[in-house]
Amino acid sequence: MAFPGTITLRPSTMIAAMFDWAQSLSKHGFERLYWLNGHGGNVATINAAFSEIYHGVSFGRDAGSNKPALRCMLRNWWELPGVSDLCRQLFPVGEGSHATPSEVSVTYFAYPEAQKHVAMSPKIAPIGPIYDAEDYRRRFPDGRIGSDPSQASVEAGATIVAAAVRSVIAEFRRFAQS
Repeated sequence: MAFPGTITLRPSTMIAAMFDWAQSLSKHGFERLYWLNGHGGNVATINAAFSEIYHGVSFGRDAGSNKPALRCMLRNWWELPGVSDLCRQLFPVGEGSHATPSEVSVTYFAYPEAQKHVAMSPKIAPIGPIYDAEDYRRRFPDGRIGSDPSQASVEAGATIVAAAVRSVIAEFRRFAQS
């Protein structure tokens, strides 16, 4: 929130929305929900939502029901099998953890007209902890953490997206059948 133009949800709002979606889908017969995440700041909230979902959706089932329990799975796109290794191969120095060349490359692949070439100093951003939005803005004024997004390219984005698509399809199939 310390960067003008950004919007956010309170964790409780995101948890409530995820719970309502899961409850609705469960009532329609869905048994598996695969949550593909694109923001590291969401991970703790998504996992907390899973606890709420498991308690609330399971609580609404009839005692002794033979209906399978709802199962949720979280996958961060950058942690898909093969994707993080590929990103480290493409960007062995300066991948970092926020505003990374892999993230920017994926965006460039989707929106090639959005490419920007901006000199950044230092070339590779510092690293460190994050406590809140104001602290984040003080420590990382341009939003980068340990990264050099100037390495990003449409071609790298195409390679990353292709690997992610293959991986998410394979992983989802395994999850859907478990």
